[in-house]
Amino acid sequence: MIIDSHQHFWNYDPNRDTWIDESMEVLKKNFLPRDLEPILNENGVYGCVAVQADQSEAETDFLLNCATSYPFIKGVVGWVDLCDKNVEIKLKEYAANSIFKGVRHIVQAEKRNYLLQKEVQRGIGKLSQFNLTYDLLITPEQLPSTIKLVKNFPKQKFVLDHIAKPNISKPIEKKWLSDIIKLSKNKNVWCKLSGMVTETREYSFVESDFVPFIDVIFNYFGSDRIMFGSDWPVCILASEYNNVLDIVKNYLKDYDSNIRFKILGENAKSFYNL
Repeated sequence: MIIDSHQHFWNYDPNRDTWIDESMEVLKKNFLPRDLEPILNENGVYGCVAVQADQSEAETDFLLNCATSYPFIKGVVGWVDLCDKNVEIKLKEYAANSIFKGVRHIVQAEKRNYLLQKEVQRGIGKLSQFNLTYDLLITPEQLPSTIKLVKNFPKQKFVLDHIAKPNISKPIEKKWLSDIIKLSKNKNVWCKLSGMVTETREYSFVESDFVPFIDVIFNYFGSDRIMFGSDWPVCILASEYNNVLDIVKNYLKDYDSNIRFKILGENAKSFYNL
């Protein structure tokens, strides 16, 4: 059973979606469940987790409504203002919906130590009581503050998105490697093999470019804390869905079926309680 742990939907709005710049013309349109469903079917993917791309409760509501109409959406990682002093009320409201699995903030757009701010940590500290996860969308420069964060909340489940977005087109940087090792030692942190194709120079790559990076994730997180994610439709900037899936499938081809099942679906199912 393959589960895509990371993809997005949107009705494109140029005023809202300013992160989609002139280099991303292919993304300047609607991407909805009806567009993804045949792609999942073609690739033998059983279900997916829809992740927020806009920081608003309207986005969260939109994704939950999508899931109501399309049962292949097994979970939603939405956005909630964790800095709101009344955030517990909103978390309780959303957590009443069994499809709502966790929260993400676009930390990569924030200052380096954003995750260490008192109000941010207070909000993150409210998640575990509702059995909600937290997706970590960060850059390599934000790994040190992330390591401090996850140590502060050992009972909170975290997952690192896009392996922290290293430059795939360059040799592995020692700092990224060192920080990934430190982060992986926290057993409450998982990692998504996602968003890698768009971290290549001019979206140009060969499949072997990813192997050293996946090796690092595999060696330090282990097969129980890694999950596949496509990052569709963002991935199409660089590659089609089937090719993104094949990068992970081909890496795993010499491993036993139990490990393949875990990384391609079972770990996402376990992490998000799908």
